[in-house]
Parts: sequence; structure tokens; C-alpha cells
Amino acid sequence: MKTKFTAAASLTGIASIICMAFVAPIADTTTKPEVPGAEKPTIVLVHGAFADGSSWNKVIPILQKKGYKTIAVQNPLTSLDDDVAFTNRALAEVEGKAVLVGHSYGGVVITQAGNNDKVTSLVYVAAYAPGDGQSIEDIEKDAHEVKNIPRVPGLAAPIVDGGFIRMKDEDVVKYFAQDLPEQEARLIAAGQGRFHISCIQAKVSNPAWKNKPSFFVVAGNDQIISPGIERQAAKTIGATTMEVPASHVAMLSQPEKVAEMILRAAALK
Repeated sequence: MKTKFTAAASLTGIASIICMAFVAPIADTTTKPEVPGAEKPTIVLVHGAFADGSSWNKVIPILQKKGYKTIAVQNPLTSLDDDVAFTNRALAEVEGKAVLVGHSYGGVVITQAGNNDKVTSLVYVAAYAPGDGQSIEDIEKDAHEVKNIPRVPGLAAPIVDGGFIRMKDEDVVKYFAQDLPEQEARLIAAGQGRFHISCIQAKVSNPAWKNKPSFFVVAGNDQIISPGIERQAAKTIGATTMEVPASHVAMLSQPEKVAEMILRAAALK
């Protein structure tokens, strides 16, 4: 039987389920000159909750035009372990090095999967970046109850069916993708993946950002993950940071800016 979660029901974690106060300035927004004949890393893109690999459809052509091979992972959203396994399966296909990019909950996935030896750098896009032994639920509780970071309304009342969570279509239009044309936002709503509730309690071990260069795109108008959480995460992990005036789906509303940050990460030698 379908049940609706209210704002009072299990706010820790539920208000944070995606797809994840200081922003380090970027002195130079251009990528490094490419070395002739140098091998380019493969860009591996990891979607968040309520999504699939098509989340990256506006970013991929920009990367491919620059000569980068790309893989958009199709994660099942059934558990963190499953999603990390699917991401590692994609990394197994990579010849050479890889840049691992995660949106929203995908930030949790890349924080764990990024320990793969092929991964040279991490890019977080409107995402969570958990610490050691930390879950989405832990991040949200600390942010709102300890650090007093304001809540955002996007996931106050998701729909839960058999342990899987989805958003109401109107909430996708109003909060998830509010800076996209309504027709496009409704297409996202129709194709949203179902996200298992256990993922918000799954804890990361040995966060990859401790040992890999990290980059972060903060979505300043995010109504799913509080922008304050994103800014704090970027500061904590020491990421090169860019903030854009975008909704939660910055890779769809600001694909050029997101691609710019990915290209900066890929240019590291």
C-alpha cells in the first residue's frame, strides 16, 4: 500500500534524498593547455536518486567534442553497495585513467567508488560528500540540528512504496528542476528512478576525497540539498569550487559550467 511521508515523518534523511558557507573562488576558469599526444582520461558520470544516466545528456556532447570518452553509469538505486558495484563495473571498462563525477546521491557513490586506482580526480555536482562512517542521514542531521543550516522544501513529502521513494510530479517541477522548461521537468518526473530508502542510512568508509583531488559545483538555488550543505562539503574536502545560480539539476540547466569544471578536473596531470 502506498503511503505519503509528511514533513514530520523521518525528516532526517528523507529531506536529503538525492538523485547531495564558504565557496573557494576560482582564479582561472580556463582549462590547462592540452599536451599533444597525451592520453585523456575517461569521464565516468554517476547519476543521483530519482534519475538515470540521461541526467548527463547535455554535458556529454560538450565533453565528447573535446575528445573525451564518456560513460554514463546506470545505477539501480537499490543500495549503496549495488550502486558502487555498478560504478566499479563501468570503471573496469576504462582503459587508462578516469575522472569520476557524481550528482546528488551520486556524490556518496563516488566517495566510495573513487578509491579505485584508475580514478585520478572527483567532481561533485550539487552533491553529498560524506566523511568516514557518515551517511546522508548523518549529514542532514548535523547540518540542520548542529550547524543550523536552513532546510529546503523539495523532499518534505515524497511518496514511499515498498521501501522505494519517488517524488511527486509537481514537486519535481517546483523544486527539483524549477529552472528548466516545464515540459522538460515533467519528462524528468516521468522517468525518475525509484530510490531505496536504505541508501540514506548507508555509511561511507575510507572517503576517496581524502586522497584524490576534488572539484565541486554548488547549485545556489538548490531546493533538494541545501546549498549550505554543499558549500560546507566543498570546504571540508578542500575542493576547487564553483557556485552557479542553478536548481538541483545544474548539469541540465547549466551544462556548460558543469562541463567546464569536469574539464578542469580532467586536465590534471
